[in-house]
Amino acid sequence: MRSRSNSGVRLDYYQRIVHRLILAHQEPVTGLFPASNVNSHAWIRDNVYCILAVWGLSMAYKKIADQDEDRAKCYELEQSCVKLMRGLLMAMMNQKDKVERFKMTQSPYDSLHAKYSSKTGLPVVGDNEWGHLQIDAVSLYLLILAQMTASGLQIVFSLDEVSFLQNLVFYIESAYSIPDYGIWERGDKTNHGEPELNASSIGMAKAALEAMNELDLFGARGGPASVIHVLADEAHKCQAVLQSMLPRESNSKELDSGLLCVIGFPAFAVDDAQLIYNTREAILSRLQGKYGCKRFLRDGYRTPKEDPSRLYYERWELRMFENIECEWPLFYCYLILFHAFQNDKHMVQEYADKLEKIMVRSEDGTLLIPESYAVPQELVGFEYQKPGSQVREVVGRCPFLWGQSLFILGRLLQEGFLAVGELDPLNRRLGAQKKPDVVVQVVIIAEDNEIRDKLAEHDLHVQTIAEVAPIEVQPARVLSHLYTYLGRNRKLGLSGRKSRDVGILSTSKLYSLKDRIFAFTPQFVDLSRFYIASDNELMIDILKGEINFLKSAWDLLGRPLVTLVLKRIHLDQDKIPLAMIQTMRKLKSGYINGTRVMLGNLKDFLNTSAITDLSFLGSTEDGYPDRLHPDVQTYLDEHLLRSFSNRSTMNLRGGQLRPRHLRRRMSCKGAIKKTRSINVDSDNLGMEGPTPLTERRLSSIVPPPWLQANKQGHVSVFATTPEEGPSSPPQLGGDLGLRENIYPMDPQHSRSAIDRRSEFVRQQEMPKILIQRHRPDTNFADTEVEELIAMLRETENLEEQGDILQYLVDTQGLDFNTAGLGLKHKTDDNAADLEQAFVDDVMLELSTAGGGGGAAGTGASDGAGDGDGAKRPVPVVVPSVIIDATSPTASSGAKKDEDNAKSAIVSVAAVTAAAAAGGSNNSSSNNNNNSLNNNDSSQSEGMLEEGRVVTVRDLLKGLYEKACQQKLWGLVRHTAGMLGKRVEDLGKAVTDLLVRQKQVTVGMPPNNEHTITAPLPEVELRQLIHDAYGDDESTAMLTQELMVYLAMFIRTEPQLFHEMLRLRVGLIIQVMAKELSRTLNCGGEAASEHLLNLSPFEMKNLLYHILSGKEFAVSSVARGNLSIVSCKSSRVSKKSQIGLGDPEGEDALIATIDDRQGQWLRRRRLDGALNRVPRDFYSRVWTVLEKCQGLAIEGRVLQQSLTQEMTPGELKFALEVETALNQIPQPEYRQLVVEALMVLTLVTEHNMVPSLGGIIYVEHLVHKANQLFLEDQRKVQGDATLCCAKLKDGKEQQQAASGMLLCGGAAYICQHLYDSAPSGSYGTMTYLSRAVALVLDCVPKHGEMECAIS
Repeated sequence: MRSRSNSGVRLDYYQRIVHRLILAHQEPVTGLFPASNVNSHAWIRDNVYCILAVWGLSMAYKKIADQDEDRAKCYELEQSCVKLMRGLLMAMMNQKDKVERFKMTQSPYDSLHAKYSSKTGLPVVGDNEWGHLQIDAVSLYLLILAQMTASGLQIVFSLDEVSFLQNLVFYIESAYSIPDYGIWERGDKTNHGEPELNASSIGMAKAALEAMNELDLFGARGGPASVIHVLADEAHKCQAVLQSMLPRESNSKELDSGLLCVIGFPAFAVDDAQLIYNTREAILSRLQGKYGCKRFLRDGYRTPKEDPSRLYYERWELRMFENIECEWPLFYCYLILFHAFQNDKHMVQEYADKLEKIMVRSEDGTLLIPESYAVPQELVGFEYQKPGSQVREVVGRCPFLWGQSLFILGRLLQEGFLAVGELDPLNRRLGAQKKPDVVVQVVIIAEDNEIRDKLAEHDLHVQTIAEVAPIEVQPARVLSHLYTYLGRNRKLGLSGRKSRDVGILSTSKLYSLKDRIFAFTPQFVDLSRFYIASDNELMIDILKGEINFLKSAWDLLGRPLVTLVLKRIHLDQDKIPLAMIQTMRKLKSGYINGTRVMLGNLKDFLNTSAITDLSFLGSTEDGYPDRLHPDVQTYLDEHLLRSFSNRSTMNLRGGQLRPRHLRRRMSCKGAIKKTRSINVDSDNLGMEGPTPLTERRLSSIVPPPWLQANKQGHVSVFATTPEEGPSSPPQLGGDLGLRENIYPMDPQHSRSAIDRRSEFVRQQEMPKILIQRHRPDTNFADTEVEELIAMLRETENLEEQGDILQYLVDTQGLDFNTAGLGLKHKTDDNAADLEQAFVDDVMLELSTAGGGGGAAGTGASDGAGDGDGAKRPVPVVVPSVIIDATSPTASSGAKKDEDNAKSAIVSVAAVTAAAAAGGSNNSSSNNNNNSLNNNDSSQSEGMLEEGRVVTVRDLLKGLYEKACQQKLWGLVRHTAGMLGKRVEDLGKAVTDLLVRQKQVTVGMPPNNEHTITAPLPEVELRQLIHDAYGDDESTAMLTQELMVYLAMFIRTEPQLFHEMLRLRVGLIIQVMAKELSRTLNCGGEAASEHLLNLSPFEMKNLLYHILSGKEFAVSSVARGNLSIVSCKSSRVSKKSQIGLGDPEGEDALIATIDDRQGQWLRRRRLDGALNRVPRDFYSRVWTVLEKCQGLAIEGRVLQQSLTQEMTPGELKFALEVETALNQIPQPEYRQLVVEALMVLTLVTEHNMVPSLGGIIYVEHLVHKANQLFLEDQRKVQGDATLCCAKLKDGKEQQQAASGMLLCGGAAYICQHLYDSAPSGSYGTMTYLSRAVALVLDCVPKHGEMECAIS
């Protein structure tokens, strides 16, 4: 045997160390590493880190393998890695049912376990006995699996294992929205077991998704079936959230050293060099010590002050851990690797020296890495006084294998046995390097020759769908359906991908399937999905945004390709809209909004685009990998026929059905309007809500007409309002009884539904209104519905159709069958044929609509009679309550019973909410079988053969489509709400806001506001929104829409959201209406009409102006639509540009004065509604709290103990303060309270007094300031003498008692104080400072005092 080279000898030394310290502990059966000699549990994360040293060493041997025994050593080390990775794979595959469940529930109890028995690989603790949900551990496993496979190891053996790993990819792909327990297994730092969103988990998941994408798990020997597919958009979402969070780790941890593994080895998850630098600097400056780094601030783990007898901390004790947290040498190992990958030898040496000083030598001289260093018990006092001065002692395991393994890797790199590229065969480390500019390819395709010719007139030459063959163009929903077949496996019981979302990165590729090539149009143009897609201007706006997004986010091979189809529905009065022509010309020029684009034909871009193979659609499990899966085949065949065929829209009336004499109109007029809840007229926002309010709050209610009419505070949707009294005929306005929460139990009714409903009402504490109608004459009901449906066919006016349908929904329910009604009055022979044609239309519509059937009914039967028609199922959509309008002892007979079933009134909110819940199912089943079969002979002439059915829902769908075409946005929003449509990106939008640390509230404050603090499934979200607004569908829809726009803005212009923690959508809607009413000079009713009729594009525009606080004017465009215009000069907005009947003479004068006057009031109102606070406001409130016992705001007390629990910069503290402020319903009053708190912070910051004393009632300060203001006003005879400063006489007393100030100021504060500038001798700050001096006992009342506040 010849002598070994020096390198060989040195490697043998490392091989001995690795063997002795690491491999000696590997369990022979499972290949896993126990945590220590006494603890046999094997953690996924620690095991993967342990094996890295073994993998690195095997690669070092591979390079010098000139002798057989070296090759053998190399193989032996490699197989140890394979053994461990397969041991973990087996342990996780034993929990495959959890992976399947987790895709649906994302619940911590359904997650894979974080640790297993090292002896058997089986679970060692129960699902709820440990914080198992640690996405970073599973992600780390997948990332290292990918790197090892790329380096040539064969870890995966069978296709079943491939499909399990594909499902693990689905398991981590929504990491950006799943709160977990994180790298330290504790979630919130108090360790109470509350998971939170952790930047370290999101970063690791992003790295794993990118590493696994298009990776062949069988290495060089694999085929298409062993490739893993990742949707690029999921990885990008993780990246976007990660970037918005860093350097913060989570809500409770403002910083964490665990982020070192995200910005450097092994994840390399951050692409922005500056952000990497900032994060590393933050960690080094605040967490680094002599013995390593602290994990995070106030980390009590293993400190002498920790109580070892319990797992969790009391919130108040966290303050004790400040400055004595343990320091972990592990992080020096990360820093060495970080700098080695940066090729910074100087820094590597520096940290290696630091590490050497703190390592422990074993008896045989081996250097060991201990787990952590703590301050000894007796030195704690000195350490508090002078942090970092005391000598620390080793606590925890030694050697700590996770650290030891990384240390050995670092040594192999330092001594040149490994190159950095070998530890990172997938080249993740190059992510932060500058990339060349992306060119976005755009293809526009015309639906047919006619549109192609229209474009040619404008010198734009495009192809039609027929001409681009053999490439097939499909909508994005086809792609999302195909992706659901990915990862399916019958043997393992795995169902494939659950999320239906395919983003712009996925649709900007071409896809090959056998010998066919598909191009997909982006998801945002998919018209079947939501109404904002029918607003061309908004679509163009979104398109520009997406092209811009592709420029920054695209990192695949080839160029992105955006395919757009121009269809008939995009035409405006048979012309191509001007906005579209202008955009296409811009695209043709090669630049749009600073992005390089190329406009061309599909075939020209085949060679330059990214192409993905959809080979996973083969039926591999049945042994025919070359044939398409039979389900896919049928789906494609059906879809290819009709995906872009012209869709017929439903026609609500046949032209020849005009009656010879117009029947008298029934009054459903205004049925929609009555559901509205936006309140503008009361001069104070946010004070609606039918519940009687406490005396203090009454100051700000302007009682709406219906509250005067009946003092119970419950509103019937159809009670006739005073203005409309005489015009509504007795049939409808008649006998409406109001009931409070009456739930008569029906023996056959599904018990749980009622329980759930009443439970829900108890939670809301808002009585829901159920209307009971007693019909004196049963036949009348028929004629009434008959009349209505006949009218529906006659009227041309869509608004009227809307009112009729609203009324039908409220009385009959969505699934009421209208087929054959309203025709028996016609004598034309062709009536039945027309009816048939009409229904054919409807059915065609249903078959092409693709989505939108509701949830199937529960079939609770309503058997009140015992005739031949008894026990007929009524379509009840859970959760809902049926109230029988006729007595249960009804006489027998089908007619009676039939009527019974019809007049069963379903609580409106419940029906629409439930319809909403089912809105996305592709089933029209309930339209067919749950309808009421009319056996009654009197109606059979109009009935159809083949049992076809036209429900109210179908009629609504038709109306919705027409309203979309005619751009009647108010009606569109309302019908969309009744049909339970949802903004398809609703969940995504809310998540976008939440993960960027903004909370969202929906509903009108103060009674109905629901805060959303964690991402929710779409169905629950929609339910929550619709419950928050009761019957007001239009506002519920508007809320969904605004959330989508807010999410767009936070992605593109995050600076608009600075210093805002909660976005209160209900308040924002009210402020929007208020601003419109101010700009247009119109009443509240008119303003909310205008608001709901704004086109989606203008709505987004208005929201932008309100967020940015810019002045705007409104100009009128065609069809009575409004357009929002920025005005540079403040003059424009003085006179609105809309002709809404110009105010003449005196009125005009008042209007102009008002505008100049309301300036500060408007600013306070906007800032209050948007929850904007001054810079560093929350951390300054923290300092005020330190000096007093507590702050009371609107009955909520912020205790001083909060400073013990939370650090000043912690997000949780800011949310506590925010929650207290949100108790205040009126935005302008809230802003004054914020100003009062700022005055208090000045008092503390200038150390005027050592302590502020007991609990400070902040509102007292504001009211005191108001009192001082009014006294001054009386002295100088100011404006306020007209209202609040008037001398007391009988009349004024009377006014105050009813809870209203003359000037309409909120919360008993004079309107004129709200409208004062903050500074100046009559400014709010002056009065508040005087109030502080008077109210606080701690400020001396007499004598001189140094005034430091300038």
